[in-house]
Amino acid sequence: MKIINIGVLAHVDAGKTTLTESLLYNSGAITELGSVDQGTTRTDNTLLERQRGITIQTGITSFQWENTKVNIIDTPGHMDFLAEVYRSLSVLDGAILLISAKDGVQAQTRILFHALRKMGIPTIFFINKIDQNGIDLSTVYQDIKEKLSAEIVIKQKVETVS
Repeated sequence: MKIINIGVLAHVDAGKTTLTESLLYNSGAITELGSVDQGTTRTDNTLLERQRGITIQTGITSFQWENTKVNIIDTPGHMDFLAEVYRSLSVLDGAILLISAKDGVQAQTRILFHALRKMGIPTIFFINKIDQNGIDLSTVYQDIKEKLSAEIVIKQKVETVS
């Protein structure tokens, strides 16, 4: 069986852990979505993480997709734990870099993207929180082009996850 390691990275509160839960759910690995607010996610395991609603230590979970085991590495988003994120980069085969449509590209988003590029890690930008009022995706895309890379390919499929 093939194994791939995918990192989920972003600035704080972009929705990394929620995306991880969604990947597990949509792959069939879990039958019920966990909630950051309720402290029921698969990757926020410490009491402090559950109390604060943030990831402090990198969490690893996996699912099987066809003949591939996909390991999802859910990384912290808070700047205080950036060293924890850097430690996980060397094992990644690819990365999902979340960008909150509400917040756009943040300083930490830039730091993470440059580290991913430096290490040659293939990266997908995932625009999250597009369901919030006042979101203009064209503005988000322009923000990415100006602050991260003009070499982006836009693939848009919107799915609602309750």
